Amino acid sequence: MFDSHAFYKKRLSAHVKNLSRYLKYMFNGHIAFAMFFFIAATAYYYQQWLEQIPPNFPTGIIMGVVLGLLMSYNPIRTLLQEPDLVFLLAAEQQMGPYFRNSIIYSFVIQTYLIVLASAAFSPLYFTSFDDRAGSVFLVTILLFLLLKGMNMLINWYMLKVRDKSLRTIDLTVRTLLNIVIAYFVIEGQALYAVIAIVLLFLVIVYDFIVASKQPGIFWDLLIEKDQIRLQSFYRIANLFADVPHLKNKVKRREWLTKMFISRIPFERSATYDYLYQISFLRSGDYLGMYIRLVVIGGIFIWVIPNIWIKMIFAILFIYLSVFQMMALYQHHRTQMWLDLYPVNPGLKQIAVIRIIRKLGYVQAFAFTFLFIFQLEWLGSVIILLGGLTFVWAYIKLYVKPKLDKV
Repeated sequence: MFDSHAFYKKRLSAHVKNLSRYLKYMFNGHIAFAMFFFIAATAYYYQQWLEQIPPNFPTGIIMGVVLGLLMSYNPIRTLLQEPDLVFLLAAEQQMGPYFRNSIIYSFVIQTYLIVLASAAFSPLYFTSFDDRAGSVFLVTILLFLLLKGMNMLINWYMLKVRDKSLRTIDLTVRTLLNIVIAYFVIEGQALYAVIAIVLLFLVIVYDFIVASKQPGIFWDLLIEKDQIRLQSFYRIANLFADVPHLKNKVKRREWLTKMFISRIPFERSATYDYLYQISFLRSGDYLGMYIRLVVIGGIFIWVIPNIWIKMIFAILFIYLSVFQMMALYQHHRTQMWLDLYPVNPGLKQIAVIRIIRKLGYVQAFAFTFLFIFQLEWLGSVIILLGGLTFVWAYIKLYVKPKLDKV
């Protein structure tokens, strides 16, 4: 007889082993140091900012929106795979324990979102509401966890609904109600919070009635959502290590491609320049990652008052961008037709180093302009010279030797 509980334990064990294999590369010494610096610097300036927070600061709105969105975000990790559509379909009636375990596992691993967000907001909360005891905040967190569990459970039932528009409307309504509930709870408006919770409960009951009328499990949707989440993780892990399971997505970005590719000469020596530049622009990973690092680094530079900390963050984000773009060298590792190119293989490394250098220089210039815009003349000169020197030295002393070993 098919034991879906034992089957889930095997799937979960394989899933955890697969994730841990890549997580050890993602949180290596480089990233651990960067994260420690981010957390330490952010905590320091967060504390300084709290000392001068205005009395009318919208703490309830900010916490309500963030925590409401987190309560509404409830992906179910079923760990299903594409062959299951064939081999497990006949055992659908025995899959109850399997899906029950999936819901429990998904809830447990997502509780950290509420806990971390609450921990991050706790200094702001007690600064804005200094007359409240710590037990009140603890009860608030427990209430949010309970509401998240209710949202996750009904989200599972709504995955049986075939109508995508109905699922979208339901998620939108529940998200708005969760935000309203979180806002009233944070503000201490108990009566309005209870009314909003009752409305949410009525929506959940209605969803349960609608879902109970569905013919059965929507296998296609469950597998599709789980594979999308897994591929998202693989795309992040691919920036740190080779991921053979990754299914690369290509985006057209025609106008952007024409703008940059047209400048590459039509010569044999520029073959890999063309290949890797178009891979950077059209792949679903590198361009977005690079832009996010530039934007986040720019935000830190803009809001931090101390000029020396600004410069440290600028160099740190330049380092992160250069380090992340090294994965571009292995982007076409499974494409055997590259070995047929009638060009010198050494040009491959030269092309990758060239694009990494350009990206580092562009980021250094972008951060320099931010310093100039803030009238930080000394900082702009230091970060321009220091950023360009850092990119050159890092590529010379680390990137090139690293790629030589690949």
